[in-house]
Amino acid sequence: MVSEEIKNRKGARKIQDIPKDVLDLLNKGKIPTVNLTEWLAVNQSDLIKSIFPEIGLKDSIASITKAIGQQKKPSTMGSIKLIGLHLYEYCRQSKTLGSTIELLSNHESDTIRCYATYLIALNTKLNISEKLEQSRKLIADKHFGVREIVWMALRPEIEKKLSESFKILSKWTNDPDENIRRFTTESTRPRGVWCKHIEELKENPEQALQILESLKSDKSKYVQDSVGNWINDASKSKPEFVIGLCKKWESESPTAETEKIIKRALRTIRK
Repeated sequence: MVSEEIKNRKGARKIQDIPKDVLDLLNKGKIPTVNLTEWLAVNQSDLIKSIFPEIGLKDSIASITKAIGQQKKPSTMGSIKLIGLHLYEYCRQSKTLGSTIELLSNHESDTIRCYATYLIALNTKLNISEKLEQSRKLIADKHFGVREIVWMALRPEIEKKLSESFKILSKWTNDPDENIRRFTTESTRPRGVWCKHIEELKENPEQALQILESLKSDKSKYVQDSVGNWINDASKSKPEFVIGLCKKWESESPTAETEKIIKRALRTIRK
């Protein structure tokens, strides 16, 4: 039984300050992380050794932990991706992909849920529409870590089918869930963060107008920041496009929300 004190904790600011009992529970997958410090502190090897036997993945542990240990520059994101890659191959061969995705997606541990994102994104039997639709639950996840990992997992697939992806994502810009709306821009940023740039969007950012226009006065700050970051990315290669778009929005959408997005979008140009 996890105490209410642990459940309601704010989380330590430094890894070394995380209480031992909290870290033990995190590494056993019994509680979710509550901040970035905890998220980075989770020992991936200990976690899968604790959880995988419970969900029928015991035989995958040895090869995955070996791969984790062989990383030259280990990181939380790198380890999650590595586990996802190995787990996908294991489940594909054992024909347990669907059942494993279900188990991982509904797990208490946010880190475990992160692994599920790659099992969907890597599935060669799914088209981009199916991958996006099957990922919606994870895209709307309550935990920031899962939401970041899912767009990183799907981004290469989105880039391969950019035009088709934009047709799908443009419909998501009207979703009542701000996490779904934010995904439409965060997953397609021309330069992105911690990921490969999308060269086609750096050179032709107008392809995303159907998404950007729909979100230009979004009420959510979470979405506003992402839209502003998207356009700021574009300003580094196509400043004339960004200046023209922002002038157009200033005229067409004189709202406080649009003003905030424009300010963020023009920060590089105004330096």
